[in-house]
Amino acid sequence: MSKDFGKQALRYHRHPRPGKLAISATTPLANQRDLSLAYSPGVGAACRAIAENPLEVSTLTARANLVAVVTNGTAVLGFGDIGPLAAKPVMEGKAVLFKKFANIDAFDLELNEKDPEELVKTIARLEPSFGGINLEDIKAPECFIVEQQLRERVNIPVFHDDQHGTAIIVSAAILNGLHIVGKPIEQVRLVCCGAGAAALACLDLLVKLGLPRTHITVCDIDGVVYAGRSKGMDRWKAAYAQETSARTLADVVDGADIFLGLSAPGVLTKAMAERLAPQPLILALANPVPEILPEEAREIRPDAIIATGRSDYPNQVNNVLCFPYIFRGALDAGASTINDAMKLAAVQAIAELAKAEPSDLVTKAYGGKPERFGPDYLIPRPFDPRLLVRIAPAVAKAAMDSGVASRPITDFTAYRQQLGQFVYKSGLLMKPLFERAARHPKRLVYAEGEDRRVLQAAQQVVDEGLAYPILVGRRAVIEARLKEQGLRLKPGQDVTLVNLDDDPRFGTYWRACHRLLGRQGVSPEEARAIIRTQPTAVAALMVGRHEADSMICGAVGKFQHHLRYVSDLIGVEPGTSRLATMTALILPSGTYFIADSHSQQEPDVDALVQTTVRAARQIEAFGVKPRIALVSRSNFGTGDTPSAVRTREAVKRLHAEHPELEVDGEMHADVALSRELRDAVYPESRLAGCANLLIMPGPDAAHIAYSLLKSLGGGVSVGPILLGAARPAHIVTQSVTVRGLVNMSALAVAQAGEQDRVESEGLGLG
Repeated sequence: MSKDFGKQALRYHRHPRPGKLAISATTPLANQRDLSLAYSPGVGAACRAIAENPLEVSTLTARANLVAVVTNGTAVLGFGDIGPLAAKPVMEGKAVLFKKFANIDAFDLELNEKDPEELVKTIARLEPSFGGINLEDIKAPECFIVEQQLRERVNIPVFHDDQHGTAIIVSAAILNGLHIVGKPIEQVRLVCCGAGAAALACLDLLVKLGLPRTHITVCDIDGVVYAGRSKGMDRWKAAYAQETSARTLADVVDGADIFLGLSAPGVLTKAMAERLAPQPLILALANPVPEILPEEAREIRPDAIIATGRSDYPNQVNNVLCFPYIFRGALDAGASTINDAMKLAAVQAIAELAKAEPSDLVTKAYGGKPERFGPDYLIPRPFDPRLLVRIAPAVAKAAMDSGVASRPITDFTAYRQQLGQFVYKSGLLMKPLFERAARHPKRLVYAEGEDRRVLQAAQQVVDEGLAYPILVGRRAVIEARLKEQGLRLKPGQDVTLVNLDDDPRFGTYWRACHRLLGRQGVSPEEARAIIRTQPTAVAALMVGRHEADSMICGAVGKFQHHLRYVSDLIGVEPGTSRLATMTALILPSGTYFIADSHSQQEPDVDALVQTTVRAARQIEAFGVKPRIALVSRSNFGTGDTPSAVRTREAVKRLHAEHPELEVDGEMHADVALSRELRDAVYPESRLAGCANLLIMPGPDAAHIAYSLLKSLGGGVSVGPILLGAARPAHIVTQSVTVRGLVNMSALAVAQAGEQDRVESEGLGLG
């Protein structure tokens, strides 16, 4: 660790307040009634219910989502026995990882006790408080004793992450490494350097996966673990003692297919590495300096597949890949333990995820190119958002199948959706539209069909059965990028390509373009150029000509540039003068919608009314009741600026023409969000509660409000959602993520389905 990095780490732990954890309430405590419900006398009802039925503790308290992270500080990182007080930063960090990656609450408990029997007694007494126990940084062999006795005494999951977390990740890496080199696990030979808790747990799990125990040779600080050795032995090491005359690591590496190091820096020399079998797996996991540096290993063994415990090399074996998700699945199924079946399920889920197509969120998190399964990508990255959705259900199902689940999950589809809503904060808002799109998939054209994010989104759209994608772009570029990213899409089968360098519809499209834009000064030659160079124009014509049902554009280029083609080539709905946009912002305090931040400059009264009505209808499609405030610097008549006057007039029109809407204004933004403030200035307001749709007086105000809320509130956005187009079309921004594109795809397809229904029933859209 450099001095500068050490200073940064200390600053990180000191500011903005000491430590990394805080406790926050999940229920309101704003008045006397809240207090009486949260504490006396209301809390008595919950106490009685649990006394009568102990299972109610999972529905009335946080216990089912609460884990104790416990240590005695005897084996902290690479520092050894530095004591429980110095171990606290590590335990706080572990608790933060539980929350960040799996939304599990965790308390860190540092116990001043080294005697294993007393440690077990103390931890066992915690069972009523917690849904699970994560043991951490307890030295071997005491950690074996503590975990085994706790598993016998308590009926909640107990998991020593240093053992089993490492074992699960190592096993997944070895399975995938052997898959790449084509070696069956039953036939390989493994040399393990290190015989501590993690190493022995790795070997135990690999044996359960099919590696013969007789094919394993273990070395520790005293040399080879052989039958009859007495020095430094215990019953856990003895399980791997072999009948052999070899006494050193150098004696046993010849022809080994796998080197597993959980020991000390530099113990695997180049000379030893040279004697390993062809295409060996080298897992050099000593941290921060491995048993052999990858660059040194590659000098002598370029055919090796290498993993370390470090983040600056490929294939980092990092326990955060599994422990949050194993506990998530165990807690959700009400598991009484974490057994071998659950660990093996986690191994398989992790191994399979590494083989899946890349995630744009992972690529963005690590600032590189999309990573594909291969020698330098054996296991997923820690920030892969799919880990939770893949591992937790696999673990929960294994708990159920092995008979240790007290609260079996009955609907795994719903469970995965629930987990997805944590990973993708927009999941709950978008759920009804995803369901609608999946029921009635439509033809969806992506204007920027060559964009890597668009291709990843199209893959997800196909996998989820949301649409029949059409990609505008050059076939050679699209096929090359599909291959580059490891995507499974097959042009002509999963997606349709529109390559206007070689498409028989070119003549039809440029003539249609000229027919629509000719009176705007566009010549036939310019119309040809537009169709050759502007994929948004092509996509808009396809939708306008009913060759596609909906479209997405905007991943490349300026918003206004795309807006022109959508407006001119698709047109607007009857009764609409111009297009508008709305953006959904999902904050910890709730979901809010803001209009119009992208399209309209200085909206007049008609535009404000139309935007409000269109936005309200779209919010209803999300399954949300719109509560609308037209926001202004004036507060119910306190000012007469031009924008305030326009807003005031729009509210009058809305009250008269759309009495079904809960809408009011003009008002300040804080008044819109607070019933108490609103009652103080205008108790007769037609708006009840907190507004969730804010209609801004102009795009500058809308964009500033949106940006501030997103930055300060840590929000996730959906949109911009285009309002008022004659056919479903949306213009995303250049910063859009793959998930953002998938969300907008579901929205566009759901809108297309609704438009088909309305047209078939002869209904109006107003």
